Amino acid sequence: MVKKGQIVEVELFDTADKNRCVAAMPDGIRVFVEGPAAVGDTVRAQIFKIKKRYLVARLTDILKFSDRRTEPHCRFFGVCGGCKWQHLDYREQLRIKRKQVVDALEHLGGFENPNVAECIPAETVYGYRNKVDMDFTDRRYLTADEMDMPEEQLSKPLDFALGFHAPGCFAKAIDIDHCDLASEEMNLAVETVRRFCRDRKLPIYSTFTHEGFLRNLVVRRGERTGELMVNLITSSYNPELMQELCTELQFTLGEKLTTFINATTDRKNRVAFGDEEHVLCGSGRISDRLGEYTYRISPNSFFQTNTVQAEKLYNQILEQARFQGSETVYDLFCGAGSIALFAARHCARVLGIERVESAVADAQKNAGEHGASNCSFRQMDLMHFGKIRAELEAFGLPDIVITDPPRAGMHPKAVEMLCELAPPAIIYVSCGPASLARDGQLLCADGLYRLAGVQPVDLFPQTNHIESVARFERS
Repeated sequence: MVKKGQIVEVELFDTADKNRCVAAMPDGIRVFVEGPAAVGDTVRAQIFKIKKRYLVARLTDILKFSDRRTEPHCRFFGVCGGCKWQHLDYREQLRIKRKQVVDALEHLGGFENPNVAECIPAETVYGYRNKVDMDFTDRRYLTADEMDMPEEQLSKPLDFALGFHAPGCFAKAIDIDHCDLASEEMNLAVETVRRFCRDRKLPIYSTFTHEGFLRNLVVRRGERTGELMVNLITSSYNPELMQELCTELQFTLGEKLTTFINATTDRKNRVAFGDEEHVLCGSGRISDRLGEYTYRISPNSFFQTNTVQAEKLYNQILEQARFQGSETVYDLFCGAGSIALFAARHCARVLGIERVESAVADAQKNAGEHGASNCSFRQMDLMHFGKIRAELEAFGLPDIVITDPPRAGMHPKAVEMLCELAPPAIIYVSCGPASLARDGQLLCADGLYRLAGVQPVDLFPQTNHIESVARFERS
């Protein structure tokens, strides 16, 4: 009889969702093991959850290492909630990512033997991110070797951190000195802001008291252009203090710094989004290139975080769309218009739809600068189809819809809108296999659409995230 807290020794033979590996007890019951494990490991794990059909355990020791492993780069690996797969050989990462897509489509979407291609690998597996988003907290997360140290022996203060949260720990953050997924310029910008704020003991915003000044730091870099944006998000605007920080950033980064923005918000959440923007230097924008197109990127604009792999992703969108040149295309959740511009030369016209006003403005400017006169962009909310239907019909009903929703997927009302529009083909760009499976199931309900195929593309090496391009065809 297995009990909570019991230590078991098992060999891991498969992977599951939530970054778990799978083993079996002698009686056949499945054990889902949490922690940095790999298929082929023999491990000790402590049971902490007992269900009728399975057990959940936490990794404690690795007795025999799998040949699917590799040595992690980052000293924060295993603590930081970011790169959870640095211990896995890259070929193994690709295998599991494809399996995640297949498993979600089969188990959540009800698709039988879905046509999922092999995952397209990344060219660079470190230093590929063009954006990092960090939180300030007044409660620093302590690493294991710091737990028993007297406070006076700690190398960093307890009441200041700028970095990422440990898994499941939203009140505390790890003070990240260096992120291996970001470029050296981005890491230098983060360290400059950290030092400036910590030395001046600037108060940090608290979600408990809703008081404090420092909230988030977002650093973005154009992979193709080298342009660098530093966006500090605070609760209020202090022009003298921000000008002092701007001077510090310019001194440290020199010509590498393109623009510095202090965005402010009084929202009670910790989302890195500013309601007002104060530009201290530069234009408040940067640019980057995808293929032959250059895109303007504002602080709140969505842009794929891996530029090189985004090009491969967009080429897959074109391939799945199978344009003939005469199509009317809708690009939903269009952001700064990157997909719309990629599609514009291959079809008759494109309508980009986006909720964020600044992103729509960027998309319009991007289209204008590239002479894409067949691109139009509208600020619309897809959930209110009744209010926007007349405007959509005036533009012309779509032959192809490209939708690139956030990780949570599309709201059911937006899926209903797609089914009412009933275009011959829908190209669904997914950053979450579960939401692709759920939305795909809704699209294929009543036999209206069928899933023709899915192409996974790895934009996020060292993590469990996977992008994919799925083609749904009207039956």
